[in-house]
Amino acid sequence: MTIRSEDAEKVIIVEGKTDRERLLAVLDEPVRIVCTFGTLSYEKMEMFIQELQDEEDVYVLVDADASGMKLRSQLKRELPNAKHLYTRRMYREVARTPLEHLARVLADAHFEVDDKWLHPELFDL
Repeated sequence: MTIRSEDAEKVIIVEGKTDRERLLAVLDEPVRIVCTFGTLSYEKMEMFIQELQDEEDVYVLVDADASGMKLRSQLKRELPNAKHLYTRRMYREVARTPLEHLARVLADAHFEVDDKWLHPELFDL
């Protein structure tokens, strides 16, 4: 399946390009993935919020480190209806989270994911 963000009904906010690539590797539905590239300044936050405030299905998946928690806190205040997804603290970064775990996190949040990441024992990975 080719994932085209213009067809997406869901939005996931991540910190960086590598996080985006990891999510695209497991997703099996069109999802718009927005990169913040770190903590947002007031001006960037205003533009960011205006762009996303009318979206219904907004999710936040950021690193389990100090900068990720700071960004998550900002986004909780500015996008109170966003749903927050979490990686395990032991992985610290979305980019270092095993694809199987990311697939489970996304599937639990009702995203369509590639079955090979949910059931790797059935595939030659």
